[in-house]
Amino acid sequence: MAAITASISKGCFVFKPSIKKKKRTLDAEDYFINGSDDCENGKQRFLLCQELWEDMKSETESVQDDLNKKVLDSLLEFARKSTSSFMSREEDWASHMRASEIPVAALVLGVNLTDHNMTFQSLSDRLQNSVTPFVVSVQAKECAAVKYLLQKVLQRLTGVSVDKDEEETSTDLPPNSAHCSLRSLCDWYKTVCKNSSGSSPGEKRSSSEMEFSANPPIIVIFRDLEAFSPRVLHAFILICSQYTQQLPLLFIFGIATSLSTVQRMLAHSVTSLLCIKLFQFSSCTKHLATVIDKLVLTPKFPFKPSGKVLQVLVGLFLYHDFSVHNFIKGLQLSLLEHFHDQPLSVLCCKKQEAVVRAQQLNHQEVENIRQLPSFMRFVEQQEPQEQVELLTSDEHVKEVCQKLLKGLHRYHKNFFPILRCLHVLTSSLPKYPLGKQIRELHVTCLEKDVWETEDYESAMQLLKILAKDELLTVLQNCVETLKSGKTKELRDALKHLQDLKDRLQQLDAFTDPSALGGHVEGRENECFSENGLQKKTDLFQLQKTLLQMKECRKTKKRSPFELLRNETIEYIDSLVKMHLTRPESQPLYEVCYCTSSGTLRHHLNATPRTSIQTALAHPYYYLQNEALRSETGAISSAAPDICIVYKLHLECGRLINLYDWLEAYCMVVTAADGEDSDPSEKGKFDEIRRACFIRAVSELEFLGFIKSTKQKTDHVARLTWGGC
Repeated sequence: MAAITASISKGCFVFKPSIKKKKRTLDAEDYFINGSDDCENGKQRFLLCQELWEDMKSETESVQDDLNKKVLDSLLEFARKSTSSFMSREEDWASHMRASEIPVAALVLGVNLTDHNMTFQSLSDRLQNSVTPFVVSVQAKECAAVKYLLQKVLQRLTGVSVDKDEEETSTDLPPNSAHCSLRSLCDWYKTVCKNSSGSSPGEKRSSSEMEFSANPPIIVIFRDLEAFSPRVLHAFILICSQYTQQLPLLFIFGIATSLSTVQRMLAHSVTSLLCIKLFQFSSCTKHLATVIDKLVLTPKFPFKPSGKVLQVLVGLFLYHDFSVHNFIKGLQLSLLEHFHDQPLSVLCCKKQEAVVRAQQLNHQEVENIRQLPSFMRFVEQQEPQEQVELLTSDEHVKEVCQKLLKGLHRYHKNFFPILRCLHVLTSSLPKYPLGKQIRELHVTCLEKDVWETEDYESAMQLLKILAKDELLTVLQNCVETLKSGKTKELRDALKHLQDLKDRLQQLDAFTDPSALGGHVEGRENECFSENGLQKKTDLFQLQKTLLQMKECRKTKKRSPFELLRNETIEYIDSLVKMHLTRPESQPLYEVCYCTSSGTLRHHLNATPRTSIQTALAHPYYYLQNEALRSETGAISSAAPDICIVYKLHLECGRLINLYDWLEAYCMVVTAADGEDSDPSEKGKFDEIRRACFIRAVSELEFLGFIKSTKQKTDHVARLTWGGC
């Protein structure tokens, strides 16, 4: 045996693994410039888009902070006063708050639930920075019972320490729910406060210790109060009320509707244990108006959404979720679409930078400029020699492009102040002919020449009957609006409106329009009495008298106030016709304006029913499996069970026989297995196929395509018609 094995050679073979080049992970820039003819141009557009969005994002954050700053400051002051009252332990404690009362800040935030997360995050950060490190935020979905609520509060609190240097000494509670009680929290709180205050006098204290008080409060934030179970809240408040002498508790209720929700959810015996103070946040519509004012109605940002794009974003806000956060995300998506699809968006930047970029355009980019509809209209309006230069010389196009870009920026600087003036004049008119919100007027001005509309004519007629004090008020507002104008046209308009306002103020009491109105009315009555109706009046005589009264009004002498009022309205009308032209009338407007409203609607306005029907009727569209390709109307045997059942149900009427449906399903599946369908064995089905059919039918019922019916026990009713 040894001789046999001795002849066997033994060796060690090393197989080096083949070195495979790792596939580079694509970043946002690669996806952005994918499919771009000019890679360098795509990179510039991506960087420019990123820079512009960062500026817009910082502007929205400052708007959010400024909008809620007053309320948040009041809330922080309320938290500090509650803590100081707890720490005083004086005799007048009962006069301010009973020993069993828990201070509660009720935040009425509105129905825009998507924006609440951002608000609560900002609130938590400010509380932790200036009031207390012990801030806990809970939601209803994680607190179905009292023990879960207690466990969430205790576990999240014990993960926070007063001093980072002594984090190892903080007491951690065990995760066992049996130990999750307020007594354990009291012991932990005393230990943490003792450790934080036990430093020696010569020892350097951390910034957190210098900032917080000796007994910082424990703040519990209920983000969505309406979604909590009243039974859970009832029990939790009763438990916490027994420890108000040992723990400085403070609750914050996030309310979407109104304060009456608290009284409706909790009994009087529970609400009597709470000391509630109301904090009303600004409405979501006001927030949206501020965001549009800072991001859209300003020449600060060169990117502008078109009228249809703005209508899509505002429509989603008004009819879906009232979420300003989603509106901003939609605006970001429109920005990305514009810079991704428009090669000339590389010129969508500040004026100085745009002029420099226009000088560096290559031949292909110049050709793209020549193909713009607005530039083609501009060329058609030029002299023949100029047209030849624009169509043949790239350098001449670059020079003209620089002038047009400067004109486009000047157009925006004049457009928005005049738009605000027009809104100031018409927003207080009866029935709001040009819209109550400035965004409505802005959309009208983007889509058409506003002075050609009937609503504008109605507004002008109403402005011509304004009283003196009303006209002075709106003129003063227009003057304040134009003071921020930086162009020569706006400075001239400001000077002219200021002169008109001064002339109105100089009118003495004798030229008061009310007195003159009475005088004119007396003249009309006199004219009417001279040509008055006879005792027996026919239709001809009545018509003649009315015509005479009309002529009398035409020939009457107008008062100085009426002449000055008409002059003012006519001058404002001239400003509107000069500066509120449609953006399409400006050459190269495509550089700054996003017009892809259809793409934006497709991405933001979800159609779940269409998507579900497409997935069921054409599973290849989502699964990308070649075996699922089939002709229109054919049923592939390789398709998922629910797809087969769905296509079979499209061939039925209002009521579907379950047995026939099952038989047809088994015939399709049997054809896939290659089995011969024997008529004698039709009633013998495999249990697995029957279970798959029952599951598929249940899924269709869950999706809302069918429902059970009492008309026939072995039938189901079809709820939808047609297919995808």
